[in-house]
Amino acid sequence: MAAVEAKNGCDFKAHVFSSSSELLEKLHGKWSSVEKKPYPAMYSSIFGGIILDPAMMVIPIDDHMVHRGHGVFDTAIILDGYLYELDVHLDRFLRSAAKARISSPFPQSTLRSILVQLAAASQCKKGTLRYWLSAGPGDFLLSPAGCPTAAFYAVVIADNFLQCKEGVKVITSTIPMKTPLFATMKNVNYLPNVLAKMEAEERGAFASIWIDEEGYIAEGPNVNVGFITHDKELILPHFDKILSGCTAKRLLELAPKLVERGCLKSVKTANLRVEEAKNAAEMMYIGSTLPVLPIIEWDEQPIGDGKVGELSIALSDLLWEDMIAGPEPQRLCIPYEH
Repeated sequence: MAAVEAKNGCDFKAHVFSSSSELLEKLHGKWSSVEKKPYPAMYSSIFGGIILDPAMMVIPIDDHMVHRGHGVFDTAIILDGYLYELDVHLDRFLRSAAKARISSPFPQSTLRSILVQLAAASQCKKGTLRYWLSAGPGDFLLSPAGCPTAAFYAVVIADNFLQCKEGVKVITSTIPMKTPLFATMKNVNYLPNVLAKMEAEERGAFASIWIDEEGYIAEGPNVNVGFITHDKELILPHFDKILSGCTAKRLLELAPKLVERGCLKSVKTANLRVEEAKNAAEMMYIGSTLPVLPIIEWDEQPIGDGKVGELSIALSDLLWEDMIAGPEPQRLCIPYEH
């Protein structure tokens, strides 16, 4: 069998592109059959501008982020022509960069301006704006000493996401979670997150839940998690060992409105054991594009009565309303050119 495979391998001949124009033709051919481009615009500090041609949305193979994972990223939502919570995400982005020892090639004000201009150039009204800081290109060594300048990349991703109201099933992940140093910075090493998601999908679940080494609830693969007790307390795990979710923090700011209405008793962050969490009345994932995703089953056991809870939907409505009609600091009108 091995001999047959070796022979077949010898029959394969890799094409050598004789010119850049031939390569460009090949790249454009890939996108010519795509009716709607999923990535309407990209920014690259390597190119020094905004790119509208998806065939040219590339980064160098010798970028330290590519071959060593030395990079950080973050995301902002584009909804109805507005950027939602851009500034809080940008603040976290630069905190992550500082932990990763990456110095931005631009001050924060310039990064913000680039992202706003990129969103405008994309003409995208609904989607996500994702951006990265990398140690930059230079060589293939472990140390970034040979990378003269950090790189900044950003891309607009068209996405027709909707408010989530259907419940999902989750499992407890067997994939080890990141240590606090790496879990609290949004770095590009998402292999544990990917494996945790794949593990859940293989077992017929939507995603998974990480438990820390002390037996406390941590987070999902790329989302925070929240619980409503039978006493109507909203509890989110402390952020000291997990990523400080911008949407989760905004929910903690908005949820007291439900306390004022008498729907919730209290809102807090706390350590939660698995037994306490599984006995909750309601459970949910919290993340930018959800913004709240009800969880109705965990490890094949129902959460509460196994149905989507009223308070989960009420919390989702609070966040969604904030996303589509919230105050000026939360929403930035994109200056599209017509």
